[in-house]
Amino acid sequence: MRALLPFLALFRRHRWLILLGVLLAIITLLASIGLLTLSGWFLSASALAGTAGIYSFNYMLPAAGVRGAAMIRTAGRYFERLVSHDATFRVLQHLRVLTFSRLLPLSPAGLARYRQGELLNRLVTDVDTLDHLYLRVISPVVGAMVTIGAVTFALSWLDAPLALLLGGIMLLTLLLLAPLFWLAGRPVGSTLTKLRGRYRQQLVSWLHGQAELRIFGASTLWRRKLEYTELNWLEAQRQQAGLTALSQALMLLIAGITVTAMLWLSAGGVGGDSHPGALIALFVFCALAAFEALAPVTGAFQHLGQVAASAQRLTQIFKQTPEVTFPASGPARPSGAALNIDNVTFCYPAHPEPALRNLTLDIGAGEHVALLGRTGCGKSTLLQLLTRAYDPQAGSIRLNGAALTSFDETTLRAAVSVVPQRVHLFSATLRDNLLLACPDAGDDALCSALTRVGLETLLDEEGLNAWLGEGGRQLSGGEMRRLAIARALLHDAPVLLLDEPTEGLDAQTENQILSLLHNVCAGKTLLMVTHRLRGLATFDRIAIMDRGEIVEQGSHAALKMINGRYSHFLYRL
Repeated sequence: MRALLPFLALFRRHRWLILLGVLLAIITLLASIGLLTLSGWFLSASALAGTAGIYSFNYMLPAAGVRGAAMIRTAGRYFERLVSHDATFRVLQHLRVLTFSRLLPLSPAGLARYRQGELLNRLVTDVDTLDHLYLRVISPVVGAMVTIGAVTFALSWLDAPLALLLGGIMLLTLLLLAPLFWLAGRPVGSTLTKLRGRYRQQLVSWLHGQAELRIFGASTLWRRKLEYTELNWLEAQRQQAGLTALSQALMLLIAGITVTAMLWLSAGGVGGDSHPGALIALFVFCALAAFEALAPVTGAFQHLGQVAASAQRLTQIFKQTPEVTFPASGPARPSGAALNIDNVTFCYPAHPEPALRNLTLDIGAGEHVALLGRTGCGKSTLLQLLTRAYDPQAGSIRLNGAALTSFDETTLRAAVSVVPQRVHLFSATLRDNLLLACPDAGDDALCSALTRVGLETLLDEEGLNAWLGEGGRQLSGGEMRRLAIARALLHDAPVLLLDEPTEGLDAQTENQILSLLHNVCAGKTLLMVTHRLRGLATFDRIAIMDRGEIVEQGSHAALKMINGRYSHFLYRL
């Protein structure tokens, strides 16, 4: 239960909307109870009055009360659902933003222990589960408590002992059954949450790894593993359904016993009247309707186990501290972009073998350098250090003479543009995909960036309003690379880092992109990670990496003259 306390603070941001939802729920419950109570009394009183009392019995006032209660119940239920769900969605919106804001500083070091499917499950499913906290716990419990007090107070005007008996039974039911089913449902809820996350993670892995699983003959084995998790999940759901049925059965049993007791006791007299007549029906139907307020409470506490388990899973992420922290302020955005990497050594967490060993590399402002090497030699790791995804264990990195660790995050991000190997295309308009790099850019600047990278054909039909991604236009590999470069140009940072920008492209498209980079990045400091040899003659310098070290560097012409690593690569090509 303690895991839920931090999330309750989110409700304070919308406390008036939540209070309005609870108030509407109470009004709806009281209207429903009043409708059934008044209807029962009215029918009984009308039957007792008979045709002889047609002139002495007031039919109009109770009929108006029945219609009024019915209208209030219908309207109250509608607006209660509207307000409650709106409040819940607003809370979930802030919770998702909060969760993502806690996840982002942990990337990538703090999230390396989680799989992508697991993170997605926590960000989406666990957050969604927390809506039970208000809709199924807070609102029903508060409504039940107020209803018990209101029913007891109203009936006490007619017969205080009967009113206190009914109120006491309802209060005792609430205080006993809610904790009972919370304790019974907690282990099942925790198991359900874990199995749900495990099943979805295994399903995503199975779908993504179909090719490898079939090649190595492990598809059937993995499918059995998935089915085993699914069977356990279904068994946990069956147990929870059994608890739900038991709670409903107990509630019906207690309600039936209470109604029978009210019928028996009220028949003996109500408020000193030994012949209560229609008041018997009033107490019986009131007791029957009042238990409607208690019906969702036991089920709510039963599902509270899932809510608590989801809250604990999110709290595990919230309590993590980022591996890299940024100062609140630092040097101003540099106009130039000289990079100095001095004796840098870096080792990934839980990996004893260093990814970089005493690496030293100086890049002058405006210089274009290609970082060449085999897969796994540490090229991409160096780019991650330059963006402060990680900090080195030894050595230093400086930007224009200032330590990279002295820059605040906003300034550093403004000084560096990154074109990753995997370019993400969001399911949104072309304008939205470009504005990620420069939110203040106008349409003319966006169109100019597309033209510079050769993507002006994307503007032919709907212009910047063209929908990309799912449900829209799909881009080829070359177009995706060009879009990433357009984002980098819009960002207009003095340092440009590229990670395998031509990976998976044909020779013609690769030449076009390299020529484009050479032209549009003139005057910018450019460091391109690659293991391909095409187009390297246009770079000012080529650095060869092997096992986390710079083993050779120089211009294309100079490296060709010596019998070194670069000439060996050219010879093999």
